[in-house]
Amino acid sequence: EPEIVEAAPEEHPTDSHELANADHEEKGAAQVDHGQTEVRDLGWNENPSEIPNPVVGGLQNEELWTLIRRFNKQMYHVKVLHEPPLGGLDLSIADAEEFSPDKLRANIERLYMTVIVGLVGFWKHIARLRSWRERNRTIAFATVYFSAWAIDFLVPTIITFLIALIAYPPTRTYCFPPAPIALIDSKTGGVKKPTAGVLGSDNSLTGAPEKHQGEAVEQEASSFVNSFTSIAISGAAGKHPQGDPHGEEEGASSLEDRAPDPTNMALNAADAKTKSSGGQPDAVHDKAKEPVAAAMWSKTRPVMHTIADISDGWERFGNALSPTPPFPKERHRIQLAAALVPILLVSLFTSSYMFMKMNWLFVGFGFFADPLIWRALSYLNREFPDWQKLLEIRNTLLKGVPTNAQLTVTLLRIGEANKAPLPPPPYSGPPPPDAAHEAAGEGLEHLDIPDDEMAQAIHPDTTAVTTGMDGAPKKKQHGRRILSAIKGVTKGGVETVLGTDRLKAAAGAEHAKNRLGVLRSGNLVTAGPIDFPCRYKGKKGHAYITTTATSPAVSWTTEKEDIDPIFSIAIADIAEIKKVGGLGWKTKLVVGWATDREIADGLLIVDKDGNQKQLTAIALREELFNRLIALGKQMWEAW
Repeated sequence: EPEIVEAAPEEHPTDSHELANADHEEKGAAQVDHGQTEVRDLGWNENPSEIPNPVVGGLQNEELWTLIRRFNKQMYHVKVLHEPPLGGLDLSIADAEEFSPDKLRANIERLYMTVIVGLVGFWKHIARLRSWRERNRTIAFATVYFSAWAIDFLVPTIITFLIALIAYPPTRTYCFPPAPIALIDSKTGGVKKPTAGVLGSDNSLTGAPEKHQGEAVEQEASSFVNSFTSIAISGAAGKHPQGDPHGEEEGASSLEDRAPDPTNMALNAADAKTKSSGGQPDAVHDKAKEPVAAAMWSKTRPVMHTIADISDGWERFGNALSPTPPFPKERHRIQLAAALVPILLVSLFTSSYMFMKMNWLFVGFGFFADPLIWRALSYLNREFPDWQKLLEIRNTLLKGVPTNAQLTVTLLRIGEANKAPLPPPPYSGPPPPDAAHEAAGEGLEHLDIPDDEMAQAIHPDTTAVTTGMDGAPKKKQHGRRILSAIKGVTKGGVETVLGTDRLKAAAGAEHAKNRLGVLRSGNLVTAGPIDFPCRYKGKKGHAYITTTATSPAVSWTTEKEDIDPIFSIAIADIAEIKKVGGLGWKTKLVVGWATDREIADGLLIVDKDGNQKQLTAIALREELFNRLIALGKQMWEAW
């Protein structure tokens, strides 16, 4: 009886949990045993230069903070997953994931930062090769290509080249020497001045300056989303009804009910244009508008899910080709390369005639064998209901390869496993100076560009002469004064409405209690990694995460010295965590514009019995969320 040891899978239910608790060869500050039962503060409220580097072995702090910063924007809502995931890693996106325009915005931004930037970088490598500016490299590629073509060995040569690129990373930089994306002209393949006017970052399409790694491309992604119309207008506005503190309940906020809905602007503008042209939208048009709008919005969730799947696939391939610790360095690369070996062997013994003959056979079978195909699919669906999931690339060839979100939660779990929570990304503050970054232009000798031309491209143009138009006195902008007056009146109204929340809260109104303290002052609040200032039912207090007890828990108390918390939830009992807004999404637009102040958001924590606790006005809300999902043994699913 005592020999049954089935607790191991429960202790480390996924590869992520197992890697987080493993003994790593390369250690950072968070992985060194500090010999204490208390949590070690690695510099949560310190200047970035004072935080030990690296915090996690094999990963520079700037890269770690980039991952965490993007993880914070991607994750809104997680629920416990009761069945072990097929791919070995949790935090995959649920099939029934909730839709919101704000989440759609985050997914499009992620698509831009991963797929679009990657494809543009690939095309600029092609442009460099075709330009003949790097003569020796182009000659080498052309010689190999035409030689293989001449002896009818082109396909095996290309597959062998791909295997070399996958299995042996040095071949990538040797065959494709890196260069800043913004510095390369996609038409000529030569050097151009970045569209930002300066080379302030290497991995963005504009070259805009950044204070911390990855911020420039994140700002580009945000600007990219803002250029969309209709649904993207909703995304730019940040509509996230599921995250509203009062949900869909009518009358919960008078300010929210009175605020106009920006998502109707496009439809209202179309009606206004029709009327101004002498037309009148009749009943037929009205009957058509609602069904068409409903049909469009019904397709937004699968579209959002598809965008997320594309980004996930791209990230998985990237993490397989260039793994980040603590994930294995060689295993997944070898698997990818090995998958190409059978194709290479077949290509060695297949002539171009046979290849085309087989292709047309498959085309004919797909066209004429429809009844057979449907019978086969019906049989599979009946006998093996999940056969499609089993064949997904994330559960076969890329099994165990993480997306960036799965990588980030593994890194967060490493900190929690060693009782040294990872410090949050630093506050960016004022914009960076309009200057090239320190290493701009270094290591680009392979571009064969004269030094003066390179310097002119990477540095801002200081010789620009002020034109007559620039030197002319600016016209008075009367519209700005009117806007300032409207803003002042709106600010007064907002402060009045929010001021009445104190009276409503005193009278027992729950929604008013949840809105108390949501407007932050300009001062940075000291918080974490153990205590997080926040409110519960309108009262000021602190949320505490305790790990010294037998069962780690999150508690809330009104005073730091109070040993009797108002409530306490064991980390192991948490079944769902959801980010909620401090204000409704429309109110947030109005209040943010009128007051120019940050709005503190909240968290909804649900235990396995269905009991809900909503914390509001949280300092470092994202970091509290991250600690809660990384601390326990739960397997999570993103909703």
